[in-house]
Amino acid sequence: MPERPQALFAMTAQNVPHIFPPEALARLRECVEIDPTLVAHDFTDPRVRETLARTEVLVTGWGCPVLDAAALDAAPRLRAVLHAAGSVKGFTTPEVWRRGIAVSSAAAANALPVAEYTLAMILLAGKDVFAFRDLLRTRRTFPYGDILPGIGNFHRRVGIVGASRIGRRLIELLRPYDLVVSLADPYVDEAEATRLGVALLPLDELLRTSDIVTVHAPQTPETRHLLGARELALLPDGSVLINTARGSLVDHDALIGELRTGRLTAILDVTDPEPLPADSPLFDLPGAFLTPHLAGSQGNEVARLGLTVVAEAERLLAGDELRYAIDQSVLERAA
Repeated sequence: MPERPQALFAMTAQNVPHIFPPEALARLRECVEIDPTLVAHDFTDPRVRETLARTEVLVTGWGCPVLDAAALDAAPRLRAVLHAAGSVKGFTTPEVWRRGIAVSSAAAANALPVAEYTLAMILLAGKDVFAFRDLLRTRRTFPYGDILPGIGNFHRRVGIVGASRIGRRLIELLRPYDLVVSLADPYVDEAEATRLGVALLPLDELLRTSDIVTVHAPQTPETRHLLGARELALLPDGSVLINTARGSLVDHDALIGELRTGRLTAILDVTDPEPLPADSPLFDLPGAFLTPHLAGSQGNEVARLGLTVVAEAERLLAGDELRYAIDQSVLERAA
């Protein structure tokens, strides 16, 4: 790599100043030659192609165009893609890996706010906060001083579906609490589960024995409707399902059926489809608590993604290995 290699932003242009606020952008420009006013949203744009021909580092984010053979042919000097977001599946192609281009992702940084959101929802669900909020709104009073049976977070059983980056970060965040945590993941063995400090269970057993189930598996053809009618029926009465992964992992028709009975409740930050149609029953069912895909990096949290990329660019310039390099061999089963 030259002293300051040519770089190019490839993402939604309006996101650049949020992901790279002034201090982060200044650090990035100490490592690479990059113009923050030139942002590629189409690799066929003449001005973009002129810079792309000299580009060695592509700084990508949400809205990055697909890196197919034609785009890569226009970037013959490209050596690294530093992604200031999570998954790279949406824009990378096998051609990227065939040409030996290094790919790094800020997925680990993006995992933190999702894990934090999930932790908050687990603790709130354990106290049945949402139902009691609605009850208080309706009655405008409550039995002060009474002990309310059935709620609380002492030894509440939490089942985590998927030891993804987010799942693993959540396990770390749950350690200070008096919760009983179990994990279902076909790629984790007993030894690794022991290192993580959780009980490893088959999915069906985890569903049968958890008060709160939170989904952190990747979206793949195999995981579509991972939690369907049969699986949801295994959940104990009164249990809570949290989904911050992808909406397609849960069969929404089956979930709506369960919610209508009042047997389960659900906290959904993601849905299928997304956004939901305006007439979806999920908006009105009392057992459904919906948020608009807030769990991932939002607001000031996106600057963490930019700083992760800056640190990777500094490693690249120093000739060090990328800390968050993507391994193509595990990409298919990653989020």
